[in-house]
Amino acid sequence: MNRTDAQDRVLALREAIRHHDHRYYVLDAPEVSDAQYDALMRELVELEEAHPELVVEDSPTQRVAGAPSEQFAKVVHSRPMLSLQNVVDAEEIAEFDTRVQKTAGQGAVDYVCEPKMDGLAVELLYENGVFTRGATRGNGEVGEDVTPNLRTIKSLPLRLTGKAPERLTVRGEVFLKKADFERINAERQAAGEPLFVNPRNSAAGTLRMLDPRVTARRPLSIFLYEIGEWSGQPGFSSHWEKLQALADLGLPLNPKNTRARGLEAVQEIYDGLLAERHALPYEIDGLVVKVDAEDLRLRLGQVSKSPRWAVAYKFPPEEMATRVEKIDVNVGRTGALTPVAFLEPVKVGGVVVSRATLHNEDELRRKDVREGDWVFVRRAGDVIPEVVAPIPSRRTGTEVPWVFPTECPVCHAPAKRDEEGVVIRCTNALGCPAQLHAQLVHFASRGGMDIEGLGEELVGQLVRRKLVQEPADLYRLTDTQLLSLERMGTRSVENLLAAIDRSRTPALRRFLHALGIRHVGETTARQLADHFRGLPALFEAGLEDFQGVRDVGPVLATALHDFFQSERNRARIEALLAEGVAPVPPEERAGGPFEGKTVVITGTLERFTRDEAKAEVERRGGKVSGSVSKKTDWLVAGEAAGSKLKKAQELGVAILDEASFLKTLGIEPESGGEEDG
Repeated sequence: MNRTDAQDRVLALREAIRHHDHRYYVLDAPEVSDAQYDALMRELVELEEAHPELVVEDSPTQRVAGAPSEQFAKVVHSRPMLSLQNVVDAEEIAEFDTRVQKTAGQGAVDYVCEPKMDGLAVELLYENGVFTRGATRGNGEVGEDVTPNLRTIKSLPLRLTGKAPERLTVRGEVFLKKADFERINAERQAAGEPLFVNPRNSAAGTLRMLDPRVTARRPLSIFLYEIGEWSGQPGFSSHWEKLQALADLGLPLNPKNTRARGLEAVQEIYDGLLAERHALPYEIDGLVVKVDAEDLRLRLGQVSKSPRWAVAYKFPPEEMATRVEKIDVNVGRTGALTPVAFLEPVKVGGVVVSRATLHNEDELRRKDVREGDWVFVRRAGDVIPEVVAPIPSRRTGTEVPWVFPTECPVCHAPAKRDEEGVVIRCTNALGCPAQLHAQLVHFASRGGMDIEGLGEELVGQLVRRKLVQEPADLYRLTDTQLLSLERMGTRSVENLLAAIDRSRTPALRRFLHALGIRHVGETTARQLADHFRGLPALFEAGLEDFQGVRDVGPVLATALHDFFQSERNRARIEALLAEGVAPVPPEERAGGPFEGKTVVITGTLERFTRDEAKAEVERRGGKVSGSVSKKTDWLVAGEAAGSKLKKAQELGVAILDEASFLKTLGIEPESGGEEDG
């Protein structure tokens, strides 16, 4: 790129970044995701590095972004509140580590790793141990005085414990827990107010309320992570020592903070935190990696407004902005019509997303998503991508409000709201091809009958050819019928017929889950199997019998009773039994070593998948948890066990390797295993 082109691009990038800064920090109404903003900033940094003559003092790269609101008194920070440079992959964090090692003149360096909270940065002032003032970061030099609002945070001490310095400034992050965010949005919806896009947006809006009484009704939280000033200069030698000093004063720190020696340990902590991020009660978007030694920090110094001794190791983005090309409905196995947004493809969380759910008609209306809209799309963990919210400021007037259909788009039967008044369903339960297709895919799924090779495309052919019109028809298929289908050769047909035959003796819990009973997932199916132990008891059960099952309430009990009393459902089950399908009841529990125990499973096991190992523990009366705590009885550690193993060791939790795990299960390592009933 020549100088003229570079200059034009730099000017355009600066204007775009300033616009998004104003939307994000001042208006609390972002138009792009964090990842897209980061990409703009990275491009600008690279261009200015390549063309240093284009750098000007008011470039976004020369200051921390954001400007104090005119609604609050201004606070000048005694020391600038720096922003962190982002690194986005293993290669970039390795480059950071290499630079640190070079300055240190040694090998492995000690780091402090802290979850990167998705909230609002603040600085607190304590004088003689008493909280006297709090301000937002603002532009890094000047922030907004939000003292009355900060006082409403119950976890923030108004008076420090222990021996406090005469003057202390401490930095931290104000955030809103996920559960509180959901509650606030529910209240705003009921009041007809616009919804917050995410917890960070909500926390920022709450902290900057002019009336602290409103703030007090929204339970903000705070974690502290850095000292600005400490009068008397106690001479801390490490960052970890500073954190311990803050904890001794009664200030809230993130319990996930940990130390790491060297790059490999940092990467292990990052991987572990990434794996458990959705189990945390608050939003995080990465790992902050800080050099621990204070003398090394001084030698590393800073560049522009960012320290050289710390970076934000960002997680893959899970929320991105893209455009809605059209909206359509998908017909599910229970006839539910689910609106789906077809999107301009965008990479979210490492996966290219071109479709996202809009849940139901009410949700579609509440969010006011239109064809042609720019929207935020989220993909958290393994859940189906969803449209979070539209971006009204990017509307041009050509966007079209979408009208929910009054009939099934596949069979054209009337579509009506169900008895719960939330979901609109196709009324043609017996004859709708779309419902049958979804039912068969669910029936054959891994959590159901586990018929390997019977996927979406093949089921579609079977339904279109009318070779399968109910689940029992799968067991009547012939090789001649299957060979007539597209891309089905002799070997494929043999494998499929063998898989179908193997599925004739499923565990009862799998069979119940495969039936596709409304509200019944794998856990409820297991509880039903454990309670009734066979189909005859389920057929004879009354409403009170179902209510006696663990975790089954009145609504689910009614759905179960109606299902097993339905002549149509009974006929479908009897047809399966007539084709040789024989569900295996669960084995009686013998009060073994797992009874009443809490178990965490981590790493890779050779014998079982994670779900299979969980099932083995649960069928023996144990409970499987996703995180290690003092309440954990055993940790099952497979290959490449990460941060959970380390935490278990720190807490003194008993650890089982795979061989010990199998022995405790009563399974010989060299055997073929036992049926998971």
